[in-house]
Amino acid sequence: MGKFALAMVAVAGLFLSGCGYNKIQTTDEQTKAAWSEVLNQYQRRADLIPNLVKTVQGYAAQEQTVLLGVTEARAKVGSIQATPELVNDAAAMAKFQAAQSQLTSALSRLLVVTENYPQLKSDQNFRDLQAQLEGTENRITVARNRYIQAVQAYNLAIRSFPSNLTAMMFGYKTKANFSVENEAAISKPPSVDFAPPPARAPAAQPQATQPPPAAPAR
Repeated sequence: MGKFALAMVAVAGLFLSGCGYNKIQTTDEQTKAAWSEVLNQYQRRADLIPNLVKTVQGYAAQEQTVLLGVTEARAKVGSIQATPELVNDAAAMAKFQAAQSQLTSALSRLLVVTENYPQLKSDQNFRDLQAQLEGTENRITVARNRYIQAVQAYNLAIRSFPSNLTAMMFGYKTKANFSVENEAAISKPPSVDFAPPPARAPAAQPQATQPPPAAPAR
């Protein structure tokens, strides 16, 4: 009986492997790891913002609108529960991305404003925070790209035959992905100027040379 059970387990393992079960597990774990890194970098950025706002406020307290925009955008990001289930909900994923994009825009406006305050730009603490923020933005871009690739591999795995049958059997569904933020802009065809080229001036015609007069007969 023990040998029969082992044989059944072996057969089941071969069946699941041949039907893409192992590949689904691998790609699923890769998406989870990539998503965790995305959240880690976004949290790193959020942690930098209070000190950044406080430093800017010390030199540019009159820029209340910009400072308030950053604070409110950060609060909105913090109100979204970035649970692992979020990646399975396209609407929740879009809401998460919109909040993060709003915070990115608010930070960009803040950094533009700081250009008007030379003393702030020369502050060592501000320079350190700015460098950390720039590095974090780069890490966010890398983490997002890795997540996009991981989700693409996972979604392809559960949609391809015969692993799609295995995914259906075990309840695996496609995961939401980051969308292109400027999709409307890049989908717009480039404008082409159909104005006719300027008319060229007619080329000057060479003047006919007159033959020299004949010498008088003697």
